[in-house]
Amino acid sequence: MGAQQVADRFAELYGARPEGVWAAPGRVNLIGEHTDYNDGFVMPFALPHQAVAAVSRRTDGVLRLHSADIGDGVTELRLDDLAPGGDDDWTAYPAGVVWALREAGHEITGADVHLASTVPTGAGLSSSAALEVVIALALNDLYGLGLKGWRLARLCQRAENVYVGAPTGIMDQTASACCETGHALFLDTRDLSQRQIPFDLAAEGLRLLVVDTQVKHAHSGGEYGKRRAGCEKGAALLGVDALRDIPYDGLDAALARLGDEADVVPLVRHVVTENERVERTVALLRAGDPRAIGPVLTEGHASLRDDFRISCPELDLVVDTALAGGALGARMTGGGFGGSAIVLAEAADVETLTKSVEAAFAAAGFTAPRVFEAVPSAGARRLV
Repeated sequence: MGAQQVADRFAELYGARPEGVWAAPGRVNLIGEHTDYNDGFVMPFALPHQAVAAVSRRTDGVLRLHSADIGDGVTELRLDDLAPGGDDDWTAYPAGVVWALREAGHEITGADVHLASTVPTGAGLSSSAALEVVIALALNDLYGLGLKGWRLARLCQRAENVYVGAPTGIMDQTASACCETGHALFLDTRDLSQRQIPFDLAAEGLRLLVVDTQVKHAHSGGEYGKRRAGCEKGAALLGVDALRDIPYDGLDAALARLGDEADVVPLVRHVVTENERVERTVALLRAGDPRAIGPVLTEGHASLRDDFRISCPELDLVVDTALAGGALGARMTGGGFGGSAIVLAEAADVETLTKSVEAAFAAAGFTAPRVFEAVPSAGARRLV
C-alpha cells in the first residue's frame, strides 16, 4: 500500500490533493504484558504493517473521515459535537484524537482524512493505536503544534481511554510513535523514558514469527477492565502507587501481606515477575545473547496463562506446538483473550514450525492461523 495510492484516493473523495500523507505502524510486544498501566516496563517494536492517512486541513469546524478498509462513505462530524461516548464506530478513534487535541488547548479547525491500514484488526497488534497515532502526527505537522512523539502518545491514550472507553495503557501508542528500525523500545511507562535496544535477529540467524490466531479480541471488553481494576486493588492493599513499586525480591513478602485476597494475588505476582522478565530480556540482548531470551518469553506465557488468566486454547496451542517443534521460546502477545502469539526460532526451523502450527490448528478444528515474520520497523513518520 503506497502513499501515492492513498493520496490518489483522497483526491477522488475530496476533489483536491492532500496536504500530506503520514504512516504509523502496528506493534508486537516482545515482553512486558499488562505492565504498562501498572507503571511498569515494556519492550515493543514496530511492525512493517501500518496505517496510512492522507490529510488536509479545514477551517469550518468539520471533520470528514473515510476508510478504504470499511467500505462505507465519507463520515462528516462537527468538531463542536465531539464528546466521549458519542460514537461506537471505527470513527471514534480518529475523532477521539481530534477531541483530545482540542481539549488540551490545541486549535484544530477541521480536517479531511482518508485512511488505509495493513495492521490486522483484533489480532493484538495495536491497529487502533496505529490509527490514532497517524492522525495525531498528521495534525501535529499540519497545525504546527510542535508536540514530541511521547506527548502525541499521551494524547492518543487519552482519546482511547476517555473518548473510546477502552482502559488501555500507554505502550501501544508510544511504540507506534517512537520505535526505530532494527530496534526494540525499552520503555518505562512511569516516566516515559526510552532506550532503543538493537534487535536484529536476522543477523543472528533467528526469526520472530507472529501467529495471528484469528480469534478477535476487544480491549474495551469487561475482562480487560477487570484485570486492570484488580491490579489497582492490589496496589491499594499494599499501600503503593502502582504495582511497579513492589520489588522483585520483595514479592513473597508482598503476597503474604495480601493474605486471602485470592483474586488479587496472581495478578500482583504476574506484574512483578513480568517487570523482572523485561529487565532480564534487556540485559540478555545488550549482552548479545538473543537466543537466551527464548525461555524468558515462555515464562511470560505461563504467567499470562496461569496467573493473569488471559490466554485461550488457540494461543496455548501455538505455544505448545512451537515449543514441541524446537522453537527457542513462545508466548501470547497483546491484551489477551485471543489475538496473536510470537515464536522465536532458528531461521532454518521457520518452515517446519509454521507447518506444524497450521496442522495443529486444522486437527483441532480451529480457523487457520495467519503466520508472518515480525521485522522491527520504523515508527510514525511523514511519507509525503
